[in-house]
Amino acid sequence: MRPTLLSVLTTLAIGAMAATASHAAGVTDKLIEDSAKSGNEVLSWGLGTQGQRYSALKQVNTGNVARLVPVWAFSFGGEKQRGQESQPLIYGGKMFVTASYSRIFALDAATGKKLWKYEHRLPEGIMPCCDVVNRGAALYDNLVIFATLDAQLVALDQNTGDVVWKEKIDDYAAGYSATAAPIIANGLLLTGVSGGEFGVVGRVEARDPKTGKMVWSRPTVEGHMGYTYDKDGNKKENGISGTTNKTWPGDIWKTGGAATWLGGSYDPKTGLAYFGTGNPAPWNSHLRQGDNLFSCSTVAIDVKTGQIKWHYQGTPNDGWDFDGVNEFITFDAGGGKTFGGKADRNGFFYVLDANTGKLENAFPFVKKVTWATGIDLKTGRPNFVPENRPGNPTAGADGKKGNTVFSAPSFLGGKNQMPMAYSPDTKLFYVPANEWGMEIWNEPITYKKGAAYLGAGFTIKTINDDYIGALRAIDPKTGKIVWEVKNTAPLWGGVLTTGGNLVFWGTPEGLLKAADARTGKIVWEFQTGSGVVAPPVTWMQGGEQYVSVVSGWGGAVPLWGGDVATKVSFLEQGGMVWVFKIPKGGATGATAEAPAKAAKVAKAD
Repeated sequence: MRPTLLSVLTTLAIGAMAATASHAAGVTDKLIEDSAKSGNEVLSWGLGTQGQRYSALKQVNTGNVARLVPVWAFSFGGEKQRGQESQPLIYGGKMFVTASYSRIFALDAATGKKLWKYEHRLPEGIMPCCDVVNRGAALYDNLVIFATLDAQLVALDQNTGDVVWKEKIDDYAAGYSATAAPIIANGLLLTGVSGGEFGVVGRVEARDPKTGKMVWSRPTVEGHMGYTYDKDGNKKENGISGTTNKTWPGDIWKTGGAATWLGGSYDPKTGLAYFGTGNPAPWNSHLRQGDNLFSCSTVAIDVKTGQIKWHYQGTPNDGWDFDGVNEFITFDAGGGKTFGGKADRNGFFYVLDANTGKLENAFPFVKKVTWATGIDLKTGRPNFVPENRPGNPTAGADGKKGNTVFSAPSFLGGKNQMPMAYSPDTKLFYVPANEWGMEIWNEPITYKKGAAYLGAGFTIKTINDDYIGALRAIDPKTGKIVWEVKNTAPLWGGVLTTGGNLVFWGTPEGLLKAADARTGKIVWEFQTGSGVVAPPVTWMQGGEQYVSVVSGWGGAVPLWGGDVATKVSFLEQGGMVWVFKIPKGGATGATAEAPAKAAKVAKAD
């Protein structure tokens, strides 16, 4: 037995030394790619650059998840609560988690002890559209990098929290802001911009993550010039995006919106980064006849050149604020093909060839869509319902307000910022969907720097008496909803799925839930004390699997939600990180007790 024991101890020691050496060397592209496969750490927004939010870990599974209990909780503190939409990152035993008002914390991932905090100093004049949220950070080398509400990027030393570099993205006084988590792609730091409601120009930027220096920029509004940058910061023209005035009239493209406010994904197999683009500006579509590329689209960008390789537009000439920013998740479609799935704000789910952008399938994932009858699979274009477009205000008797229409989904979307998940085990997408509509009308508008640039009015309306949100398991091949779990309030937090056949998600009512990934049966839930509008994560530490989620009600719903905001006004704000695990001795599969507990929870739900 001694040689066997010795070999085991030697293997463990070598593994520990390798892990220590790896952490000493800092985060690399390979580590990010490997962590997405192993699930041992969380090194990227989306639990991997593809954004699948799938972890192979299965120590916590349907048989024992009922034994999951809190290990620690950490408060962000102060009065700066508001919406907490952050996804934590885990590396080297540390958790890096951002919070409202452009704050970031480093915590001991096993105990919750605060290691350091950085609080960005924000100017008085910031103009965030949809709450003072931040969705997370990126890790590279020994840095943790995040964006701020005043449109800056800040890189901090992972060990000390000291600022290593800081770069301005754009002018916050012109309406620019930044809330998305950056991603690392082929050694580059990729970021987008927020501010579509202020007439900004959307773009994707690539920087050297170690220095913050620009490498290339790619506008997502047709007619604007892209650039590459040398080591001294000198820029060189890299081609106009699209063709000037081809799909935009006059000069309106100069303040065209199409903000890339949710960030992107990246697939090393294709070498492409995928960014969704927001609404064209202004909302009043009668002012900008044409498709208005590249708004409400998915753009695939070659990360080496900064060129758009392909695009797919979900809502041409958008008249409903159906931002197309939602995440594009690539997956193995079999036969050597890589496809991508996207649950668009407009209520349709799209499956595209990730290499070419060819439309493979499209179907509604919500039950009420009024603006289009479907998607033409040959042309890729929606079959519009003309009478459901808000009216032209100049055609009215007073020239001040166009005809009001009722549209579904509402501009808050069939799905909004809350990221979905994909499981390679079940081959299903898990989509946090919402069923709601809106009354919407157009108004005259002119652009003014730094001012809201809408040209529309609206009121969000409920559709069903018993629910708004629904977590739906969707088959991308058939378009069928395999199962769903309805929720009274709208869902606004992301999803995690695991090799333990589990799906985790949170609700505005404060519950973090887990369901059987194949059946939708609820097997565990926990009350966090405030609404969950963030995506959960999981990782391994000290041989144990942990699960974590940020809790804190806020975001766009209480600010823009009309009748829905009134309906959920009882929900309380907060700002906490919760971490869970199964106590030692209960993490090795099902017990006689666990299934019984799980069944009770499911019945209660």
